[in-house]
Amino acid sequence: MTLLFIRILFLVLSAVVGEYIGSLLQKPVLGAGVGLASGVILMTLEQSLSRVSVRGLSSMVFGLLLGVFMAKLISDIISLLPLGEFINSITKVILTLVFSYLGAVMALRGKDEFNVIIPYIRFRREDVKEGVILLDSSAIIDGRIIDIFKINFLMGRLVVPRFVLFELQNLADSADDTKRQRGRRGLELLRMMQGDLKMDVRIQEEDMSGVDEVDTKLIRLAKLMDARLCTTDFNLGRIATLQGVEVLNIHDLVSAVKSVVFTGEKLDVKLIKEGKEPNQAVGYMEDGTMIVVTDAKSFLGQNVKVAVTSVLQTQAGRMIFGKLDR
Repeated sequence: MTLLFIRILFLVLSAVVGEYIGSLLQKPVLGAGVGLASGVILMTLEQSLSRVSVRGLSSMVFGLLLGVFMAKLISDIISLLPLGEFINSITKVILTLVFSYLGAVMALRGKDEFNVIIPYIRFRREDVKEGVILLDSSAIIDGRIIDIFKINFLMGRLVVPRFVLFELQNLADSADDTKRQRGRRGLELLRMMQGDLKMDVRIQEEDMSGVDEVDTKLIRLAKLMDARLCTTDFNLGRIATLQGVEVLNIHDLVSAVKSVVFTGEKLDVKLIKEGKEPNQAVGYMEDGTMIVVTDAKSFLGQNVKVAVTSVLQTQAGRMIFGKLDR
């Protein structure tokens, strides 16, 4: 409604201004008609440009300014040569047109880099270890990032790219029950993070044009923003590390702070389920570490004392093997 009012007001003002200019030429009616027609043409042009993004336009303006600056710099150098006033004038016009075109085109082609970097430029002390932390869908769904951030183990601005939101939305709309629950959990946790005043969470609007895979987009965006990537996806973390991106894997943090267990140590464990091998039973420590106990199937549901025989570190975490301490 507001936009319609502005357009009507603009048309009225265009007709009034046209009528005033026409009255100076003794043709007020013609002037009002020309003013009104000019307003309609301008509004039509405005509506045709409705799909042009403001960020793309800002990139083009930046490129134009850069092109004009380069043309001015080179034309000033050429003007030092004894080419005459006419040649210098022609040269300035040609250089301005050429560099303005090249600057605008290059800025539009590289608008992702320009629009991604500019919003996060800020002055800060170099000795303060903070910055931008990109969150992928696995880190959001995991949920532990909230507690880790609140206890100041992470410092900086949390950024969620728009394409990660689309990924969570697709999961939430999935026909598969497990995926649907994961997507809805991720969206709800993200809403909680945005509502927490202690957490600086921003949505990165720009997409990475020309790239389809979300993981590739995340790595490219992290490199452009000089950001750290927070994830629980082992493969994504490994590929990002190979490409020079600093990775914060929540699983690695949890594994690092787990209690240290030595061979021969005695542990009190409640056996919960059967193991993969015959007569094995499985229990868990308070920090979630799995303990596999041999010859303990008959003690399921009971608290037993276990002597640690070995500790195995895997990609999925740490496993402890033991036997009943009788």
